[in-house]
Amino acid sequence: MTGAALWDLDGTLVDSADYHWESWVETLSPEGMSITHERFLETFGQRNDSILPLWLGAGATPERIARIADDKEACYRRLVKEGRLRALPGGAEWVRRLHEEGWRQAIASSAPRLNIEVMLEALGLARYFQAIVAAEDVERGKPDPQVFLLAADLLGVPPSRAIVVEDAAAGIEAARRAGMRSIGVSRNGTPLAADIAVSSLADLPPGAFDDLLAR
Repeated sequence: MTGAALWDLDGTLVDSADYHWESWVETLSPEGMSITHERFLETFGQRNDSILPLWLGAGATPERIARIADDKEACYRRLVKEGRLRALPGGAEWVRRLHEEGWRQAIASSAPRLNIEVMLEALGLARYFQAIVAAEDVERGKPDPQVFLLAADLLGVPPSRAIVVEDAAAGIEAARRAGMRSIGVSRNGTPLAADIAVSSLADLPPGAFDDLLAR
């Protein structure tokens, strides 16, 4: 049976942190708010409906949270389109290699679908993915396994035949709970409890995905 690669996007295939930081600063300024870069990094990769209540406080209405979140993501997409988004080392090469080898592939991300589509278009990788699972497709974010289980289901592949590629501890834990093997990309040196851990996808040996699936 064909294997499946389930890819996180932000921090795994692409380094988009600067775009997210700039879009938060630009969006929060008219609200009379500011956040430190350290606080931004603490929540990077989480869903907006988890981040904004922490930043805005308990009195923030759902309507205000939704409005600010929508404004931020629209700003992010504009910055991506205006900028020069590039895949992280080894990422695009592995996506193309797995496609050529017959692997099925999906994006399984906490980002909104429109963001994912804009990023994949900018990277020139959209045609290599048979499914996308975005923030609005699931009720619970990572470390809940829902995003990966849904991605595998859309690809028609059981969890035992799926490999998750992630850069965050919450994503690695979600893969474990889903009964999937994982490759962890830790560019900042933070240890990840993945089946294979590397600092760059370019460091993976040629047979890494096949060998991991055969374990």
